[in-house]
Amino acid sequence: MSDLHQASRPPADIEPTLDLGRAWLRFWFEPADPRPLAVVRILTGLLGLLLAASYAADLERWFGPAGMLSTDAVATWGSRPSASLFAIASTPAFLWTAFATLLLALAAVMVGFVSQPACLVAAVLWASLLQRGPMLAGPADDCLSVLLWCLAVGPCGAYWSIDRLVRERRGLPSPENSPWARVSLGLLRVHVTAIAVAIVLSQLKGDVWWDGTAAWWLAGRPSQLLSLASLFRRSEYLMNLATHAIVGFEIVFAVGLWWALGRRLLARIGLIAWPLVGVLVGEPSWGAAMAIFCVPDAVADR
Repeated sequence: MSDLHQASRPPADIEPTLDLGRAWLRFWFEPADPRPLAVVRILTGLLGLLLAASYAADLERWFGPAGMLSTDAVATWGSRPSASLFAIASTPAFLWTAFATLLLALAAVMVGFVSQPACLVAAVLWASLLQRGPMLAGPADDCLSVLLWCLAVGPCGAYWSIDRLVRERRGLPSPENSPWARVSLGLLRVHVTAIAVAIVLSQLKGDVWWDGTAAWWLAGRPSQLLSLASLFRRSEYLMNLATHAIVGFEIVFAVGLWWALGRRLLARIGLIAWPLVGVLVGEPSWGAAMAIFCVPDAVADR
């Protein structure tokens, strides 16, 4: 019997490969609790409505039939506005109908009404709006697109939603842990890591992030909600500390999010740190979007 047990064991030289394969399958397909996705859905819908509202005041001025951003002007940016639903809006009524549909889809995402289809519709319409005016899009707009596409994969309406209320009224069983929830959560972590790595690589190309003066330049921008330029001017050490702390946090975040022991703590720090970085760089909505990415790992049990 001992010999049979030994024969059934894989050779020692392929054990690491098998362990890697098991870890891969656990990361992507082990059934997961959809509750964190529900929190991300609510916050994403709210952020989406706030970002969409920023386009509403000048919608016709930018994208209308006689707007400043004609399809020819957008084409000079290397984009294809013809692929955008908003580009074929030949009348103000058509333009506002498409925009109202986007708002309704984002509202449906927030309250969890037909959640996954709503996420898909919102993602397509939001991408269409950004394609119509790519020069107007900010980092928060791009993050919102990623969040919506990731949510469209998993059962994001399983909890705290109108969908859940409908299920309870019909007497349907409560949702269980789902492999699709795991896929959606995995996509969120992969994307936020990629964003953090891209930020670090971009920053390290500039001398100001090496010599410690980047924080001063960022704090002195006119778009700041909170200006720390005068404080940095009085203390070079504080300015250098702030600059290198930003880069250091981003590096630790990108790496540490994949370390099981410190993941939850780091994600909870990210809930506070990313909005603070967003305020400092003049992109508070982007900081909020990055914090939303942190929610699943921040509330996870392990």
